[in-house]
Parts: sequence; structure tokens; C-alpha cells
Amino acid sequence: MSERVDNRCAVYTRKSSEEGLEQSFNSLDAQREACEAYVKSQTHEGWRVLPTRYDDGGFSGGNMERAALVRLLADIDAGKIDTVVVYKVDRLTRSLRDFGKIVERMEAKGAAFVSVTQSFGTTSSMGRLTLNMLLSFAQFEREVTSERIRDKIAASKAKGMWMGGNLPLGYASKDRTLVINEAEAPIVRRVFEGYLQTRSVYELKTILEAEGIRSKRGAVLHHGALFHMLSNQIYLGKIVHKDLVHPGLHPAIIDQALFDAVQATLQDNRVRRRARAKGLAAPLRRLIFDEHGAPMSPSFSLGKDGKPRRYYVSTKLGEAAAPSSKDAIRRVPAPAIEEFVLGRLKQHDPSVVSVTELSTRIARVSVRANSVRIVMTFEPDQVRDRHDRKTILARVLAGDEVRFEDDGLHLTAPVRMKFRGGRTWLDLPEGVSGYQPTKIDAVLIGGLRRAHAALAEHNATPQRPPDTFQDAFGPASPYVAKLYRLAFLAPDIQHAMLAGQQPRGLTLQQLLDAEIPVAWCDQRTMLGFPSA
Repeated sequence: MSERVDNRCAVYTRKSSEEGLEQSFNSLDAQREACEAYVKSQTHEGWRVLPTRYDDGGFSGGNMERAALVRLLADIDAGKIDTVVVYKVDRLTRSLRDFGKIVERMEAKGAAFVSVTQSFGTTSSMGRLTLNMLLSFAQFEREVTSERIRDKIAASKAKGMWMGGNLPLGYASKDRTLVINEAEAPIVRRVFEGYLQTRSVYELKTILEAEGIRSKRGAVLHHGALFHMLSNQIYLGKIVHKDLVHPGLHPAIIDQALFDAVQATLQDNRVRRRARAKGLAAPLRRLIFDEHGAPMSPSFSLGKDGKPRRYYVSTKLGEAAAPSSKDAIRRVPAPAIEEFVLGRLKQHDPSVVSVTELSTRIARVSVRANSVRIVMTFEPDQVRDRHDRKTILARVLAGDEVRFEDDGLHLTAPVRMKFRGGRTWLDLPEGVSGYQPTKIDAVLIGGLRRAHAALAEHNATPQRPPDTFQDAFGPASPYVAKLYRLAFLAPDIQHAMLAGQQPRGLTLQQLLDAEIPVAWCDQRTMLGFPSA
């Protein structure tokens, strides 16, 4: 006689609404009782009900974001469940796609699925076919129900009915109809009339806050809320559904003349803003990107003084599906980032003087929470060979990472971004703009050039092997002998001098009089040079 196999069964129950769940015996209990009775009928096959309850009360079957379902799937993955038992298939899910995902996870762990009232499961190919057909109808029913609800809302709004949602300021709800809230209606009229007086939402916001005017929930009326109120036709006694406007069943708070005057002022301000925006420079337009690679477009807002404040704003700002993190940089002040990028460009090319040159010399700027990445371009005559590149690289600031790729210099500066008052700022030390002027010592550079010229006149160069110096003429004077030593400095030291970085801050005379450290010299050629 074969040994009976233990089959651990988990009962899953679900109810879409919370209505009736407070009763001592509710729909979830009825589903579980039916499932337990079915499992008990299979006791001879080794089936037994697990004590853990997986009940989702008040959850739709249209998605998988359900607490009990998440626990159920986690226990399946952990190998704690052999069979999932439900009252009906649609109790588990109404989505064919979600059902496929659930069954895939079950099969990966060798678990089965059974519907007790429909007498089939996933234990056979015919059962799986029947399940797929049933779920297709369940999904169709859900979509048809959604369409019915949308059609009902559209038809109700066409009759002027308010179909719920957040109550607008100035109204109260009575018998599913909007009625005027006599305490709040004056606030609505104050907002409309105040805007006509100030012609500025930002100034109006400051005035209302000073007057102690608040929203229904006691919050300050911010710019977004005020813009929404000023264009909301519900205050005309109308109902808007998509692009259609219907006469409402509720009374109006604002008359048509006042509303039209406000709309005309809003439109006039939009036109003036667009005209002003066209006159604002944006040298990093189409060149600056956020940390996810999304472009950042020029934008501006008006300050309290009426002057525009320029920004670069990510095109992903406000998109719910956009990848994000708590440190994501979505908006940066334009002058600050432009000055910083210009500073880094001037550091590596002192000939740059104006911010307008960014549009031709910068290939890309990537703004991150802890760094700014810049790709600079150079003219062909600026990067003729590796020596030119080494001269440019020698100008790097401490902490920056730089490398050449093709003719572009890729620079990463460790600059933090700070959030202050809802805005983003570059966190730089006071007085630092990202540019440290290169101080060129013309005398020191002249001495370096004279050293190489003197060597050439005496048939000698630092690149020639030591044995070729035997016939070379000696220095013309002790000064020239000292001058020669500059030509034998290691190449990286010479490039640093050309980049304006004086070795240990020494002048030419101090460098000639000092004993040059051996580490600074190319020893292979230095040892072969004839003594003075």
C-alpha cells in the first residue's frame, strides 16, 4: 500500500468592497467554509488546511497589490504551500495577465491551484485551458463594467450633476449636490477680484496669506491652487467633462463678466511670459540633462521684484512614471550652473571669456546629486598631440576627474546639490564659482623655452641618448649651465609649468639656484649631459 502524500492547502478569500465585513459571519467566512469543506473531502488524498488565513477584504481583483495575496505568494516561494484553494477563480484575480504570473510562480515551486465551485484547477492541461477561458470572460466583464461606469459619469455630468471628488472651496455637498458654503463663498470672490487688482498670482498669494485666508483644510493657498481656482468653471455654475462644458445643477458663485475678465488677464500674462522667455538667454539649451538622461529645458519664474528667475527644468518633472530617487535633481538655477560650467571651461582653456561660448564649446552637461559631468570640446590646433593634451590635463582642479576621449575632455566635478526653499543650489564654498584663474609666470615659461633653444644650438636635446652628448659643446656660461637643467625636468613637471603651476611656488631664479630634486628629472638623459 502506497504512503499517503501530505498536501498542505492554503485557502485564499477576497471581497471587492468592505461592506458587510464587520458582521460576525461575512462573505470571506463563507468562502473559507466552502473551501475547508472541499479540502476535508479530499482528506483521503492527504489534503489538510493550513491554519494561516489569507483574507483580502476590500481589495479589487484587477491588480496584485493586495496584502494577503502578497503573503500567499511569498509563502509559495518559500515552499510552505502545496495547493491554493479558492471559492471561484475571480477571487484570486480578474486579470488574465496576472493569473499567468501567479500560475508561473506556483509551477516553479510545484504548487497547484483549485477552484472548488468550478471543479477544475491547474493539475491538468484541460483544467488550465478552462481557467484561461474563464479568466478571459472575467477580464472582459471587468472592462465592460469600467466602460459602463465611465459612460454613467459622462451622462450624469451632461445633466449637470456633480459626481464627487474633492469639494471645491466655496461649496458644500448635500444629497450628492453642490450647495454654496456661505462662509467660504466670499473667499472665492476675494480671490477672483484680488487677481484682477494685482494681475499676479504670486503677489495675490502673499496678500491672501497675510490676511489669514486658507483652504478648506486650513492650508495656505499656494500658486498652483490659485491658478486652478481662477480657471475653474464650476464657480460659474457649470460642470466640465473632458473638453465639454455643461450647465450645472448647482448655483454659481462668480458671474460671467468677472470670470471672463480674469481669463483675459491670465491669457495676457501668458503671452507676456512667452515673449519675455524668448528674450532670455539659455546657452545650455539642449546640452544639459538630469541624472536619468532626460533633457532639461530652460524655464523661468517671476520673483517678488517682477524680475525673471531662470532655471533648467527636467522634462520628466511631474511625470508619475519617471524614474526618481530622493536625491533626484529635477530643477537647477540657470545662472549658477552656467557660471560653474564656464568656470571649469576657463580653467582648462583660459582663452574663454564669455558665457555665450558655452553653446559651442560644451557638448554635454549632466547634473547629478553629488556631481556635475561636463564634456568640453577643443579646436584641432589646441589638441594637436599628446603634449597639448597633457598641458590641458595638468590644469585640473583638486577633486576633479578628467580624461580625453577623441577631442573631447570629460570632466566630473564633485559638486553637491542642496535643496533650499523648494529650489536646488550648487553647494560651493563662499566666493567660489568653480574657476580658479591660472597664474602664468611669463619669466618662468620664458626660461623653460630658452633652455630648450640653447640645447638645440649646442647640438643636444633631452630626448637624445647619453652617448650622443660626448661631442656636444659645453654651456657658454654658468648661467646657461643652470638654464640647461630646466630642459631635463621630467615631462610632467614641464607641462605643469606650462599650465601655470610653479614647482613648489618657486620663481625662475629660485628654481635655478635650488638643487632640483632627482625625482623631478629624467635621469637617463641627465646623467649623460656634460658638466659645466
